[in-house]
Amino acid sequence: MYIFVELWNARPEWLALSEEERGNYMQQVGAGMGELAKAGIEVICWAANDPSTTHRCGYEYLAVWKMPDEEAVKLFEETVEQAGWYNYFEQVNAGGAMSTPDEIIGRIMNL
Repeated sequence: MYIFVELWNARPEWLALSEEERGNYMQQVGAGMGELAKAGIEVICWAANDPSTTHRCGYEYLAVWKMPDEEAVKLFEETVEQAGWYNYFEQVNAGGAMSTPDEIIGRIMNL
């Protein structure tokens, strides 16, 4: 299993759209999310980044996804790209195979 985290801010191109245009685009995104779900890609959550978070990053929104394998990760990344998401949102991503705290601590210890 893989975890994939997106962090994003709206670009001026998004802010320039009318409410109707934004709604139409998000309907398309919703349909795409349905297709991703068929591939076993699961939304864990979407959230607004809480301003009171300690050591807060500079992104306003985040999404956490769970995916069955690297093939699903590639499908997800291609789908987001093809949807034109990056035209409207400045985004960074993080992801990796799910692991345990002990496994990751071991990796950190062996740097």
